[in-house]
Amino acid sequence: MDTRIEKSDEQWRQELTPAEYEVLRQKGTERPFTGGYVHTKEDGVYRCAACGTELFSSETKFDSGTGWPSFTDPAVRENIELHEDRGLFMRRTEVTCATCGGHLGHVFDDGPGGCERYCINSVALKLDGEAR
Repeated sequence: MDTRIEKSDEQWRQELTPAEYEVLRQKGTERPFTGGYVHTKEDGVYRCAACGTELFSSETKFDSGTGWPSFTDPAVRENIELHEDRGLFMRRTEVTCATCGGHLGHVFDDGPGGCERYCINSVALKLDGEAR
């Protein structure tokens, strides 16, 4: 894993788009079926939109019908961190980038064939079609 990236809130605001900042730094969630990668079937590696860390592979992406890109596994397990999230009066597991701490989405245990479902905001990702 790369060295942890630490930046001020102002630095993140300057580097990220307003939508990226809202999700990655403020733990927001994009509306379902509005993200750019919901229906994408292009091959490649999904990287953190804030720092470029490799997070997920198109090989593990599937259509969950939930309105967000979903993956069965991270590309490199050490590149994500999981945290208990008790917001919105529920108990969930938050997924963050291990390099920059950016909020990516949540993981659930209802994926295909008993796998986990990493439900990730499109705006938190950048598809690198060159990396395979």
